[in-house]
Amino acid sequence: MKHGIIAALAALTLQAIASAMDARHPDWPCPQILVPKLSVAAFWTGPAIDDVGDAWMKESTIHDLVLHLAGRRTSLADAEKAAADFIVGTSAEKQQKATLLFAGLFAALNQERNDVMAGIERFSQRQQLLREKISAELTDLRAQQDAPNQDAAAVDKLADQIAWDTRVFDERRVTIGYVCEVPSTIERRLFALARVIQQKLD
Repeated sequence: MKHGIIAALAALTLQAIASAMDARHPDWPCPQILVPKLSVAAFWTGPAIDDVGDAWMKESTIHDLVLHLAGRRTSLADAEKAAADFIVGTSAEKQQKATLLFAGLFAALNQERNDVMAGIERFSQRQQLLREKISAELTDLRAQQDAPNQDAAAVDKLADQIAWDTRVFDERRVTIGYVCEVPSTIERRLFALARVIQQKLD
């Protein structure tokens, strides 16, 4: 009876994961729609940043401000105020500051998001391997249970292993649920800061 319950729970776990997958991106473990890359146009309607490159890094004031605004330790409200306070001066000066500041923020936050996305991808690959292991273990368990000379000790050991692997799989799913929110949080921060900077150009 114990073995049947364990096998059923493990099978339900694998079935639930399979049904929750996005057919377009079967390896993506998050409920959020996968957006592989960010587009500048989705956040910015100000001066073009195509030719900025790493110029923002060469301006120590802007470089330090970008790190401050992009850092998670800085509340969004404080970051918005600091960004707005920085975009001052003549129209030309505002344009210059806004362009460099946004270019820096886009580069920094986009890189942070890419790092998080890569981590999620690695997690998904580990989960896929564990999912395949559990599936193989279930097949092995059924075969051992149906064997004419069943080894009860081996069946118990395999059932316990399946229970453990299923528990690890489920606990990881809970953890990744929090991580899945991070890319969206980064995007919202970038959008909010871009809006504040652009408003200073009006």
